[in-house]
Amino acid sequence: MTRLDRYLARAVILGTVATLAVLLPLLAFFLLADELNDLGTERYGLREALWFVTLSLPRYTYQVFPIATLIGALVGLGQLAAGSELVAMRAAGMSIGRIVLGAMLGGALLAAAALVLGEVVAPPAEQRAVAVRQMAQTGDDLAMTSAGLWARDGETFVNIRTLEPGADLKDIYIYRVQGTELLSATHAKSATYRDGNWVLKDIERSLIGRDGVRVERLPEAGWSSLLRPALLKVIVVEPQALSVAGLYRYIRFMRRSGQDAGRYEVAFWGKLVQPLLILAMIFVAIPVLLGSARSAGTGIKVFVGIVIGIAFYLVSRSFAFLSLLYGMSPALAALLPPLLFAGAALMVLRRVG
Repeated sequence: MTRLDRYLARAVILGTVATLAVLLPLLAFFLLADELNDLGTERYGLREALWFVTLSLPRYTYQVFPIATLIGALVGLGQLAAGSELVAMRAAGMSIGRIVLGAMLGGALLAAAALVLGEVVAPPAEQRAVAVRQMAQTGDDLAMTSAGLWARDGETFVNIRTLEPGADLKDIYIYRVQGTELLSATHAKSATYRDGNWVLKDIERSLIGRDGVRVERLPEAGWSSLLRPALLKVIVVEPQALSVAGLYRYIRFMRRSGQDAGRYEVAFWGKLVQPLLILAMIFVAIPVLLGSARSAGTGIKVFVGIVIGIAFYLVSRSFAFLSLLYGMSPALAALLPPLLFAGAALMVLRRVG
């Protein structure tokens, strides 16, 4: 990796950071505007709305990352083109392929950052955001922590470690107290809602009395709780905000139970393709800079990038709907749009070269 490669990568990264610095406040403003109608519902005030918006931003940042990368590459490399630095590089014998390679280096680092954002930061933040809003708007005693969902149900405290889409519960701890005394501690591997009541499975219950602790194990038992599936479904985030591992687990669960996992498969493959998509967007930016628009100003190039980004979004959504409606392979639906745009960019790049 030469100094010029690092210079090109740095331009792409700084351009993307500058683009996100403009997009994120706009996203936050529109998210907050959507929440204004709900202000005053129970305890949902401006502070809770701002906290909800802050926690939701990682998810939306991840979703707009490819388009931000495209615009950022146009901005960063456009500055080099405006200063005739790209022309000087080519005059010095640097091929277009080498320029693409240097830009892709920056794209690889951005893809790694997006991966961390989408897999580590966004899912728990989004789940916490929905829980904050739900608690404030309904008055339910809920708290989303790193140890899962905590809820108070009368004299019972419930900790749900894993809350799957569809309000299927995994790894549940139930603590029953009286005053300051712990009466029982129950652990269940899973729970489902059946005929108006929760059914716990694979249960280990510790009953605490004056004579000591008695442990009992049950394959299945009913559980009467004020926790409603409708409430838990609100807290579970949409498939686009789940991690790849979370989507994979839930797809397996839905297949085993005979349910249609189409939405989750589309989201799963979309997240797997996201790093490739970011690299494809940078590849698309190169012919825009070096092609017929090379004599245009930065504003025109950014506008072209926005148009391409919107076109890509419409095409990718169309393929997603084709997958859901007509049984098209979710993997193919996720891979085709970036491949089509990268192929078109390659054709333009060959003409420029």
